[in-house]
Amino acid sequence: MNRILVTGGAGFIGSHLIDRLVATGRDVTVIDNFDAFYSREEKQRNLQPHLQLDRIRLIEADIVNDNLNDRLGSESFDAIVHLAALAGVRPSLERPIEYQRVNVLGTTQLLEYARRRTVRQFVFASSSSVYGNNSDFPWREDSSAPSPISPYAASKLAGEALGRVYSALFGIRFIALRFFTVYGPRQRPDLAIRRFAQSILADRPIALFGDGSSTRDYTYVDDIVDGIMAAISYQQSSFEAINLGNHRDIGLLQLVREIELALGRRATIQWLPAQPGDVERTCASITKAQALLHYDPQVSLQRGLQKFCEWLRPLVIK
Repeated sequence: MNRILVTGGAGFIGSHLIDRLVATGRDVTVIDNFDAFYSREEKQRNLQPHLQLDRIRLIEADIVNDNLNDRLGSESFDAIVHLAALAGVRPSLERPIEYQRVNVLGTTQLLEYARRRTVRQFVFASSSSVYGNNSDFPWREDSSAPSPISPYAASKLAGEALGRVYSALFGIRFIALRFFTVYGPRQRPDLAIRRFAQSILADRPIALFGDGSSTRDYTYVDDIVDGIMAAISYQQSSFEAINLGNHRDIGLLQLVREIELALGRRATIQWLPAQPGDVERTCASITKAQALLHYDPQVSLQRGLQKFCEWLRPLVIK
């Protein structure tokens, strides 16, 4: 698997994946439309160290509106890693049609490209949000039935369903990786850990929604990239949905305390009502990932937050 197409490669997870692919000698084509969801400058900075390399090609394109056959030319690929999407549960409540268009139609366009170009390996970024408020913890792929409660989650589950169809009909191996609350350097500005840390550094209150009892399975980005890399090479079956998490859930207030320790500062908390679409708890069973991908998350929350805060501090305090 030496020639890889990565969509959304300028983003948070995508750029870390590009780092790893470059380090392991792959030829990489990156598609990104530099969506205005957050700063173009920040995304360009994510990729900057690699853009002078011969084996990296960046194409600014929209997976929905641009003809990928024309934009990619005659280039062939061993695998597609499809990370591009409109992200976030709460924004999807305001823009459900756009989320379906980008996340469902965009995935269909990529699968059609794979079918036409005979790309046999397709790795799809799904989400733990597909499980909804399922109370069967830890969430297992074979026993915790998906029950999405937001348009974003529904769009990810639809992407998985499309992958199953294309796998069955056209022989594309489709690996749906259900990411559990990924964090680390280059994290998107809208995500909780970054918002909390920036507010603490700026001596602003942080907003906590609900009663503080919610929990999340926080997974460091390097561990997620380990799982993606293994999925790129996976050959044993034609379709799989696989959790990539850390197999332990952390309460909201505990998370805040850990960020305080990493920053050496105290937070001021502003309590707000619970938000529609937010799930109460996430916790991954990683038994399947361990068996199929030899997945073994290594980074503790404390170490991961320390590395994240080392990256963030100079951006906030100049």
